[in-house]
Amino acid sequence: MPTTETLSAGNPIIRHTYTADPTVLVYNDTVYLYTGHDEAPPGTHAYSMNKWLCFSSRNLRDWTEHPVNLKATDFKWAKGDAYASKVIQRGNKFYWYAAVTHATIEGKAIGIAVADSPVGPFRDAIGAALITTKTGILPGTDNFDPTVLLDDNGQAYIFWGKNKCYYTKLRENMIELDGAIKTIKLPDFMEGAHVHKRDGWYYLSYGYQSPEKVAYAMSRSIDGPWQFKGILNELAGNCETNRPAIIDFNGKSYFFYHNGGLKDGSSHRRSVCLDYLYYNADGSMKRVVMTSEGVEALD
Repeated sequence: MPTTETLSAGNPIIRHTYTADPTVLVYNDTVYLYTGHDEAPPGTHAYSMNKWLCFSSRNLRDWTEHPVNLKATDFKWAKGDAYASKVIQRGNKFYWYAAVTHATIEGKAIGIAVADSPVGPFRDAIGAALITTKTGILPGTDNFDPTVLLDDNGQAYIFWGKNKCYYTKLRENMIELDGAIKTIKLPDFMEGAHVHKRDGWYYLSYGYQSPEKVAYAMSRSIDGPWQFKGILNELAGNCETNRPAIIDFNGKSYFFYHNGGLKDGSSHRRSVCLDYLYYNADGSMKRVVMTSEGVEALD
């Protein structure tokens, strides 16, 4: 059964365990937060990530933890490694796109799990990887950190990449690629892409430089041209990576990210945080102010 954790206000928002790489879904007036789970013991400087976690909240303060929804090895073709992911709803199904290490093909691969509920149970949607290093990526890159956008006209797009940002269409069934894989030229793109749309603008946020800040670009078309807008979020404390997630909820905009702010935290023991996001009159995003206080609980 789910367990509820009531927290004092502030960041990190989940404090009883390490969480990383947030992806967020709004469904039925509830925010569903899906995260990676850093399991490296203190003093260990290597990633140990085997499963993803799920939390939900109606007020952004009291988070209900749900049973483990998905493990990397639930993809039977995967060796392990539960890297960054993206959960999206289409119709009455929920699709979980996740980066893992392939068991028989060198490099990272992207799989898809599907469920009838945002809290699962999730199952492998196709029994094979959607994207592997044989899909057509360039040397020196890899299949990290998928993000998916369902556009207003019903067309879905998937973005991903390491050192190079890729994207392509998805078919209506959400489990097949549809068309050529394209690249987007972005300054100092590392990983951790997140794409969203608001008021006719497309926004592509990503891990920028190393250690990673979050920068972003915006465009009036999914196919560009993309205009680089600069830094959205500065270096997060005690952590060399970042992966943003952005939502609108109850009339406000929110920015999820991770840092190393918990006891014994580090780049390999990260924690998800939440702060406000604001837009300028021209649609550009203001630089996020990271706070210890976080956001106010909703009534």
